[in-house]
Amino acid sequence: MMGDWFTDHIVGTGRLPLFCLFIGMIVTFLVTRVIVRLIRANMGGMFRNVKLGDLHVHHVVFGVVLMMTSGVAAFIIDDRFSVFYTVAATLFGVGTALVLDEFALILHLRDVYWSEEGRASVDAMFVAVAVTGLLLLGLRPLGWEGVHDIGGLDPATVSVARWIAVVLIVVNLVLAVVTLSKGKIWTGLVGLFVFPLLFVGAIRLARPGSPWAHWFFTPGSRKAVRALHREERHRRPVVRAKIAFQEFISGRHDLPSPLRRRDHHAPRKPPAAQGEPDDRSSAPRRRGQG
Repeated sequence: MMGDWFTDHIVGTGRLPLFCLFIGMIVTFLVTRVIVRLIRANMGGMFRNVKLGDLHVHHVVFGVVLMMTSGVAAFIIDDRFSVFYTVAATLFGVGTALVLDEFALILHLRDVYWSEEGRASVDAMFVAVAVTGLLLLGLRPLGWEGVHDIGGLDPATVSVARWIAVVLIVVNLVLAVVTLSKGKIWTGLVGLFVFPLLFVGAIRLARPGSPWAHWFFTPGSRKAVRALHREERHRRPVVRAKIAFQEFISGRHDLPSPLRRRDHHAPRKPPAAQGEPDDRSSAPRRRGQG
């Protein structure tokens, strides 16, 4: 029965390349995380960083090469050769996983893989898997399929129906922007495929620290206090559960942040040389200072 479903809904609908991309992403991410955790544990043997002399070659480099190669191949392969097209899609999924696994490195331009900032890579991978999975199920963002699936009507009716579909797409896009600006990332992304989520996310209170809160919430106002209360009571437990699940898969991101550590190594102001006035001693004393 599973084979019949796969044949009808994946192969029969032309989604086999997308399915292979999806599986390639997941398998590569899991395998990569296992390898880097073994490297971190100093297992030795074949589990060590790739180096060219003293240069550490991050796996994002291999991901970029694979994405470039398979992406170009997908453009030049005739669609009739479905086997080769599927192979190209699989390699693109492998390259995508390698790139997203070091998304935080690209974002910060520093090696923050095992620090708190490194969780951005896991978040990016989870988002990519979720969006690809929704596409694999046949969903399309913003109801885009409605523009093309209108048929069987007279030309005037088709034209009106398509304009209505375009208006709905614009409305969905506006609601998505509002939801994302309120700091509801997952609601906004999944809502692109499931419209009711966008409506709910757009009318609910924004998260503290989100762009929407920065633009429209006055510090100490009733809305700001309510948003902070909801964040502490409802959102934080969910975030802790999400982090626990992510670190179960990807490992603990518990190293000191190099973005903060660099501030402690900033050069200090040298002491005043003998005979030179000290700023503190030359400054006028305030009342009450002895």
